[in-house]
Amino acid sequence: MQLHHEIPDYAYAFRAVGSSSVVIEDREQVRTRELGQSFILTPHTLVETWPVAASANALVPEDLAPVLALEPELVILGTGATQQFPSAAVLGACLTRGIGLEVMTNAAAARTFNLLASEGRKVAAAILLAG
Repeated sequence: MQLHHEIPDYAYAFRAVGSSSVVIEDREQVRTRELGQSFILTPHTLVETWPVAASANALVPEDLAPVLALEPELVILGTGATQQFPSAAVLGACLTRGIGLEVMTNAAAARTFNLLASEGRKVAAAILLAG
């Protein structure tokens, strides 16, 4: 039996999630990056600096503009070690555009993102970190 190594068709994936930082695997440059402040990730784009408060309830709809500009079908909002829901206005910023928004811990967001990216979905992870 001949085995073939399948190379994913996406550039970025979560490698590790800690309490104050996240390690991203950059498959194009074959290296990892440790991020210690809030960021946005799609399977093909890394926005290393997302200047927002580290608390979900401090988010305003305008904070989602850089995420929505990437045109995802689904936004996964990672809110740290605990799940914290943003205001209804923030939720509405996605829903009125027909974009799903799921809120979860950063660890759950990383697992979900990796799974959806491997399926070829247009997903964006917006991760809140106190940095």
